[in-house]
Amino acid sequence: QVQLVESGGGLVQAGESLRLSCVASVSIFTFREMGWYRQAPGKQRELVASISSGSDTTYRDSVKGRFTISRDNAKNTVYLQMNSLKPEDTANYYCLGRPYNGEGYWGQGTQVTVSS
Repeated sequence: QVQLVESGGGLVQAGESLRLSCVASVSIFTFREMGWYRQAPGKQRELVASISSGSDTTYRDSVKGRFTISRDNAKNTVYLQMNSLKPEDTANYYCLGRPYNGEGYWGQGTQVTVSS
């Protein structure tokens, strides 16, 4: 059974940094793409950043230049380095593994809270 486990969330002040980790129970080459999503209370889940099996990356505009997604294939882990955090980045952050066939797999989420 495929599992994704996120960690690294926490409470920080505006301007500080956090690094989120998503560890997969299988080789991340299983996935065509992996992504970080976030969901704030009362809002829809939104894509923050994604990385393909070939390490092509995409970012939503509001995090460009501040967040960096990366992968360590040997550790079956995808990271989200978040710098210059803002209160509007506050959300529960989820990892998604999208396989070449079938439905994607979600982690349980990790809470990020940024105080002003």
